[in-house]
Amino acid sequence: MSSRPAPLLPITLLLIAALAWSAISPFDRLTWLMEVLPVMLVLPVLWLTVRRFPLTTVLYAGILAHALVLILGGAYTYARVPLGFQLADWFDLARNPYDKIGHFFQGLVPALATREILIRGHFVRGRRMTVFLVVCVVLAISACYELIEWWAALAMGQGAEEFLGTQGDPWDTQSDMFCALLGALATLLVLAPAHDRQIAAFTSTPATARPAQGF
Repeated sequence: MSSRPAPLLPITLLLIAALAWSAISPFDRLTWLMEVLPVMLVLPVLWLTVRRFPLTTVLYAGILAHALVLILGGAYTYARVPLGFQLADWFDLARNPYDKIGHFFQGLVPALATREILIRGHFVRGRRMTVFLVVCVVLAISACYELIEWWAALAMGQGAEEFLGTQGDPWDTQSDMFCALLGALATLLVLAPAHDRQIAAFTSTPATARPAQGF
């Protein structure tokens, strides 16, 4: 393993505290559960894989930030998060834009995870192919999430309005996917150099101490 301790324990404790806070009195209990469920599912996966495939610090930080965005959105519902109303006032927007922050992270963090798996697992050769596959995976994840929202709307009827958070925007699906694309591009254009340095620290570790590459 890497000589640097993985920051998973403090991240887990912080997220458990945030989940507990958000569960006290959420605006809508079912919406809260649907929004924070990804956090509840990802945490066990991170612990199950931490010894075999510890992640870079930048990816752990991204997961933490994305999880906090989800938890806050679950507590208030995305259309009612106070930060979103402040942003709407600052930029003279017609609607609460907090859900777009969530979709931006839905692109940024999966892009980091995809880069890390592809590069450390030696699954692809060449920077251009890596960029292409990262964008494809992010857009596929975003499209799948929009399908989940559609299925939720069909299953829940009017009860899905809080989960969808469209706020009357007929182009909400398209703008959500565009925000995910922007998140992926932010990873590729801004975070990639630091991410590459941290990945190199793993791949330069002696073979006897290095975690297995891939899953």
